[in-house]
Amino acid sequence: MNTTAQSKIDTHSVMYITKRPEIMFVEGHGSWLVDDHGKKYLDFLQGWAVNCLGHSNPGIIEALDAQARKVINPSPAFYNQPMIELANLLTSHSCFNKVFFANSGAEANEGAIKLARKWGKLHKNHAYEIITFNHSFHGRTLATMSASGKEGWDTMFAPQVPGFPKAELNDLASVEKLITDKTVAVMLEPVQGEGGVIPASHEFMRDLRALTKKNNILLIVDEVQAGCGRTGKLFAHQLYDITPDIMTLGKGIGGGVPLAALLATDEVACFEPGDQGGTYNGNPLMTAVGCSVINQLIAPGFLEEVQAKGAYLRELLLKLSYELGLDGERGEGLLRALKLKSDIGPEIVERARNLEPIGLLLNSPRPNLLRFMPALNISREELKQMVDMLKEIIQSIK
Repeated sequence: MNTTAQSKIDTHSVMYITKRPEIMFVEGHGSWLVDDHGKKYLDFLQGWAVNCLGHSNPGIIEALDAQARKVINPSPAFYNQPMIELANLLTSHSCFNKVFFANSGAEANEGAIKLARKWGKLHKNHAYEIITFNHSFHGRTLATMSASGKEGWDTMFAPQVPGFPKAELNDLASVEKLITDKTVAVMLEPVQGEGGVIPASHEFMRDLRALTKKNNILLIVDEVQAGCGRTGKLFAHQLYDITPDIMTLGKGIGGGVPLAALLATDEVACFEPGDQGGTYNGNPLMTAVGCSVINQLIAPGFLEEVQAKGAYLRELLLKLSYELGLDGERGEGLLRALKLKSDIGPEIVERARNLEPIGLLLNSPRPNLLRFMPALNISREELKQMVDMLKEIIQSIK
């Protein structure tokens, strides 16, 4: 398997926060990226599930161009047309009544934490604890890192923000034993993405909703990664036929631009002036893109195609797993994982990226696992091409 020697990229001014390969991308279309040497890569990362409609989506480009020629940011102190249009789109297709726009999933989750605590102050005698889950990921602010159940994060940037006891996903008893008079909410990802693409079971989500209602505590669904069509439903909790109290969105809602949202029912939306804000929040340039994204997702047949392609990818991965003696796959829609049986994930990622003449971009959130987050409008041919390339790589390692 050949590799290409890349010339050094001068990155001395960029703060070091992660190990990056010596690749600089300059162009992208659909499921493909092109680097500064002209090499093409089949992209199954899509910005960590951000580019839900692929690279250079025509609808997004049109929305950006048209809105940039009108007004970009008149200030969050005023309404703007795309803000109102996107808020109405989201509430008319969900169980929620109110929307607060933000710039990132972490900011939306931070807002959800604040809103739940404000509600607890008003309605539950200052209850403030939010039960979250081991292996969860809610963002990189201090509060959302504290809420996350990512291994090792309990000691980074100590002391943590208190008030986030951890339960086990799909274990209702582990939630129930943590409920006290200080508990205001339970917060979870319907599919734990960074944790290894672990879906909540239908029984667990149904029983969790019943448990929270019984104890008069809020249910918060973090759909930053699993929302906006990723699972084949517009919102992931719709897979379970439940109605949460608060939902957060990010990544896919902007299709590649910084946009996120915090949604709540009328009964929970208790922010008062001064409680929440943000200089860029709800700006018309980003919300115009959000309108384009949501309108494309709800177009007739689009989500049904995501479900069909998710089933096709599942079929391909199960066949690959059987042929190579792996441990199967899991996920929902087009958020899926292949269980590798051994810790070869990072090696697969590197070999895939260095394939010639075409590279493949993959992710290994755990050493024994690969995660797939393709564009929702990817073709079946591209899904098959990825699995064929992956098979060759795994065979070369084994």
